[in-house]
Amino acid sequence: MQELSYERLKTQVAGRPAAIRRITTLYPAGGHSEKVFPPTYQDGPYAIENRLVRAADGAVREVRTVLLDSVQSQANRMELALLRGYRQGKLKFPLLVVDFAQSEQDPLIREIGQVTALEAPHRVADAILRDSLYEGQEFRRSLGRCLDGVRAANATSLFSLCPTALIFGMWDSTGPKGGLGAKFARLLVSEIVGFGAIDGVRPAGRIDPLQIENIEGIGAPIYRTPDGSWSFEEKDAARDKKGKPITLKPSKINHGNIPPALKDENGVPHHGGVTITHAVQTTVFSLAGLRRLCFPLNGSSRPEADLAARTTLAALALAAICFQEEDGYDLRSRCLLDGAPGPFEFIGQGQTEPFSLTADQAAALLAEAAQDAQRLGLEWPVEPRVLVPTERLKKLIRESRKKTMAVSED
Repeated sequence: MQELSYERLKTQVAGRPAAIRRITTLYPAGGHSEKVFPPTYQDGPYAIENRLVRAADGAVREVRTVLLDSVQSQANRMELALLRGYRQGKLKFPLLVVDFAQSEQDPLIREIGQVTALEAPHRVADAILRDSLYEGQEFRRSLGRCLDGVRAANATSLFSLCPTALIFGMWDSTGPKGGLGAKFARLLVSEIVGFGAIDGVRPAGRIDPLQIENIEGIGAPIYRTPDGSWSFEEKDAARDKKGKPITLKPSKINHGNIPPALKDENGVPHHGGVTITHAVQTTVFSLAGLRRLCFPLNGSSRPEADLAARTTLAALALAAICFQEEDGYDLRSRCLLDGAPGPFEFIGQGQTEPFSLTADQAAALLAEAAQDAQRLGLEWPVEPRVLVPTERLKKLIRESRKKTMAVSED
């Protein structure tokens, strides 16, 4: 299979293919009969639905599936993979960083360390950046001022400020325009779905080697203390709103037995995982959507600059896919998948053109594409631009964490 070159990528970005696609078949690392545990959602255990699947003979049948990793989760994993490549020096691209540890004495703030635009939930439009300072000025009055005017027809400033926002999508809903703020659709979409899902059961319990029993009513009361610990002394007890000492059962301080059971104390079955025949990761990068982005320079459109910027974004998206593959598919506890990477394909008008690409090759593509973009006048700063949190943001964090650590009074 032919390795993807920069010239070929550039030609395809300028051409008619609709997308770049990669489909990878995955299996539980422990074998076909091993259970995997999907993510759980509010008001329901798993995201299970029936999908139509076309068999090798062309017949279409309905298959019960379960979502193992959502589009949003996959985007987060790819962003973290890009961040790893950046920190290792393998990838170079514009990156915004909020440094909570810089010249900070408060350990509650300092322990946060750094938060990048690749980790912030709303990327460059996130409130963490909005409530931070760059060279003494609020972000939205300095570097982030360009967000007020970016749009698909003029994405030049965002290309040099936070290009990953153009790949993974962004909505500037917290800016001065509110819901009318800049919005960019997600170009890179990936999800992992398990097929042939059959529900499992899971007993839960705990055997206490100390064999501590519930002594409430027959022994010395256990009191909750204000610092979240416990004591037998009433004088040390935390008090409820009526001033009465708060008592606890041994189970509330993680002592004692919990009899094995298939349901919790409310009668709801424990999440028992699923068995699947296989899982499929489907990744699609929209070249059609990429072509809607324009990158004028000094107010004038230049087709060659548009193509260079689009090719650089395509190379960055491919790097995200390849570096995520290197990270593997340990999605969560008891959900480790593995499989041979599927081929990349350009798809368009019913035709497919396969190509191969490794993480190192993707990094080289990105470097070549960025160099070409810079030659044409597009900015691509590779040193991180570091912000610091405002005092009001630090106070908000401090007060929130104090509340979290405090023991609630019943």
